[in-house]
Amino acid sequence: MFDVVISGAGPAGSRCAEILAKGGFKVGLLEKNTNWRKPCGGGVSSRIFKYYPQLRKHDYHKINGVSMYSSDYDNLEYSWRDIRESSINVDRLEFDNVIRNVAIDSGAKLFDKHVSYDFIYKNGKKIGIKAKSKSESIDFLGKILIIADGMSSKLANKSGLRKKWLINDLYQAKCAIMEGELSLDTSKISLFFQKYKGYGWIFPLKDNCFNIGCGTCNEDNAKYNLNKVYDNFFKAPFIKKILSGSNYNTHWSGSYPMPGAGVIDRALYDDNLMIIGDAAGFVSPISGEGIHPSIVSGDAAAYSAINALENENISKESLKSYKNYPNVKKIIRNFKMKLSMVEFFFENEGKQLNSLFKLAKSDDNYREEVINMFLFNKPLSRELLQLLKTT
Repeated sequence: MFDVVISGAGPAGSRCAEILAKGGFKVGLLEKNTNWRKPCGGGVSSRIFKYYPQLRKHDYHKINGVSMYSSDYDNLEYSWRDIRESSINVDRLEFDNVIRNVAIDSGAKLFDKHVSYDFIYKNGKKIGIKAKSKSESIDFLGKILIIADGMSSKLANKSGLRKKWLINDLYQAKCAIMEGELSLDTSKISLFFQKYKGYGWIFPLKDNCFNIGCGTCNEDNAKYNLNKVYDNFFKAPFIKKILSGSNYNTHWSGSYPMPGAGVIDRALYDDNLMIIGDAAGFVSPISGEGIHPSIVSGDAAAYSAINALENENISKESLKSYKNYPNVKKIIRNFKMKLSMVEFFFENEGKQLNSLFKLAKSDDNYREEVINMFLFNKPLSRELLQLLKTT
């Protein structure tokens, strides 16, 4: 019997397990495959160091700025060098194992190659998680159960808290890790917004190694074929100038859906149960950033679980503190703001975003607003929104 059983050992689950194990609780951490690399750009803001200061010792590629391009390739540049700490770009396979090992070193017990597929019930209450390992089914009993196994989680769908995601609620992305010459500033990440709802990216990982990809979101998932979108992104003349070398090697490629409708705040917790990370929608609308929000959700769920266990009250009312955790409330609020602006920015085949970038380049205050919205989830001022509507 565990105090807490966590299904999923990605950033959210690993952070949650670490905090609980450090608190002296017995934690079972189930993971389908520690050798799986999540398709993701791998950009991580410096906010990560609040939770993992030890990451500063790792040799991750440092990022000090961003280049954003509208669908007509109008460019908006921003550098935070000497203003704030460098962000990092990571290979998700390596990064996820680093923070997973922090949880293990803290005392969490990892069960690799275990696929969670259902709950264990007693007298109508969920008392554990069923997982498959090879051909064997294993029961993991826990006082509190935490679902952290991604947007395709079977447990989240069976929890009674939410239904399966609809295609209009998703991002669809395809990316690759490649090696070859890059004709751009490798101290910056590059984002390329498109006429459809979605964007492409190039995130440097080290000298002549980079993560490149693109994706669609919402109703454009059904309108566009992801493989064709990906191929066309590489064929775009502007991208071909950036990839101007003669020899490129692909080390890895993959595709994967992600939640794109924000956090489902009404579906985060129940009696002795919480949902965190991608499984709960902790992925930022527009930008698709998910690592930091997921870690925040894992952090909050851990402290909520600790409080519930110490007070011997694992009811829904007790676990409500997870949703009310200040940083979780802030994420939910900011995601709702960004979600409300998706239609606004991508209307008229991206022309609205083109206008926004032009306004940002014309005024330093507007520029700061736009950067803060994309990178730090801060809302645009009414003044800028009104000006954009009349442009």
